[in-house]
Amino acid sequence: MSIKLKICGMKVPANIAEVIALQPDYTGFIFYPGSKRFIADPDPLLIRNIPAAIKTTGVFVNEELEKVKSAILKYDLKAVQLHGHESADYCAALKGHAEVIKAFGIDADFDFSKLDAYTAQVDYFLFDTQTPDHGGSGKTFSWQLLEHYKNETPYFLSGGIGIEQLAELENIKDDRLYAIDVNSRFELSPGLKDIGLLRTCKLILAKI
Repeated sequence: MSIKLKICGMKVPANIAEVIALQPDYTGFIFYPGSKRFIADPDPLLIRNIPAAIKTTGVFVNEELEKVKSAILKYDLKAVQLHGHESADYCAALKGHAEVIKAFGIDADFDFSKLDAYTAQVDYFLFDTQTPDHGGSGKTFSWQLLEHYKNETPYFLSGGIGIEQLAELENIKDDRLYAIDVNSRFELSPGLKDIGLLRTCKLILAKI
């Protein structure tokens, strides 16, 4: 299983450069003001100059559709990750402008059938821990709940993934697992990534 890596939630330019040097598959920039990792009005070149092989991803929560489209153009985003209550029609309106990743918070009460309406409108799902804060909680959810996922759309796995969880990825025998999304467990402080831990993360993923 070749699992891609998305590193999310950077906001310090020098640290971003260090993360880019690790060559992750995706980098996430959070454009949601309610997040501790909100990147407020960055220099467009900071994101536009990231090598094309690394898919720059804008993370939004219930944002106006036209503002998301404007951000795609301004920052040359390769993907958008939607963490709010965005509808399937909203996702469809972004298809073709960038890859569309629709996030859902998972807990024991989550109804996976709600994903059916989105299947044709998104490129990927992202499964995160259900919290009121739209991600970044540092908490994991029970990966056994993924047994209830019946769609064919590939997905990102998120939610409190740290070094100690990486070895457990081998237990997920699911070709739909496309990538992991790491954030708060690989930080020195909100938005400042621990490059040593991320380097170890890459080495572990390469062996899975």
